[in-house]
Amino acid sequence: MKLIFAGTPEFAARALEALLAAGHQVVLVLTQPDRPAGRGMALQASAVKKVALAHGIPVFQPERLKDPATHEPIRAACAEGGAELMVVAAYGLILPQAVLDLPRRGCINIHASLLPRWRGAAPIHRAIEAGDAQTGITIMRMEAGLDTGPMLLSAAIDIDAQDTTGSLHDRLAALGGRLVVEALARFDQLSAVAQPDGGVTYASKIDKAEARLDWNQSATMLARRVRAFNPFPGAVLSLAGEPVKVWRGEAVAASGRPGQVLAVDSGGIVVACAEGALRLTELQKPGGRRVTSADFLHGSALKPD
Repeated sequence: MKLIFAGTPEFAARALEALLAAGHQVVLVLTQPDRPAGRGMALQASAVKKVALAHGIPVFQPERLKDPATHEPIRAACAEGGAELMVVAAYGLILPQAVLDLPRRGCINIHASLLPRWRGAAPIHRAIEAGDAQTGITIMRMEAGLDTGPMLLSAAIDIDAQDTTGSLHDRLAALGGRLVVEALARFDQLSAVAQPDGGVTYASKIDKAEARLDWNQSATMLARRVRAFNPFPGAVLSLAGEPVKVWRGEAVAASGRPGQVLAVDSGGIVVACAEGALRLTELQKPGGRRVTSADFLHGSALKPD
């Protein structure tokens, strides 16, 4: 098919690469404007833009799409003989109905959950945080609602006990690329199935304020949050008055006052929670690098309370 592709991060870039490898012709790529990043805060192109430029595909980077004048490049790409379908993956901008109506065969979305569970911005984070046993990819037709459109194809994968958002993201990105290629190969044979009314949950955008660990929660919950917030934004706690990021931790059977340091040794730093305790095994001081708890404790005066 001739396609328009809309997406921004690495998750979407994997899908774009898969579509190109399958022989589809992408005539226009929509992605978010370049953003400052890194220590020097220099403008950085999105992962999708980098793939598009490498393949010589025109790129359109509107700040928003509310103004009908911004629709012109999309309209031109859909003109007679042009793009027949738009594929969207983690674009980050709301597509108004006027844009959804431009491709003659509509718009489809690659969503990183088994809809209707975890509609919204952060389905991978929220699935891990909630302790879900499975997640997956849903290919759906797009409509004006938030991830409410009818489903064309889906596939499930298990969430491993050690999965972080980073590791699960990579597996879902690969699955999303394979599934959208399959969906386009079978496009005329697929039936759109309405999402069920039951089981709807919303995956709200991750706020950095959520990253601070609250010892008044259970160790099981905090261990899931550590995994869910790896690599972004990184779970945060205070040790000896210093903010520290926690990249790995596990719930263990121990008890004490919430926030009490119960053990400090080469196996980790054990901190009591409302239920159980959390053993911290990979940490990072401000300005430092990620290290094991054993390395973190070198030269540290941290002791059990």
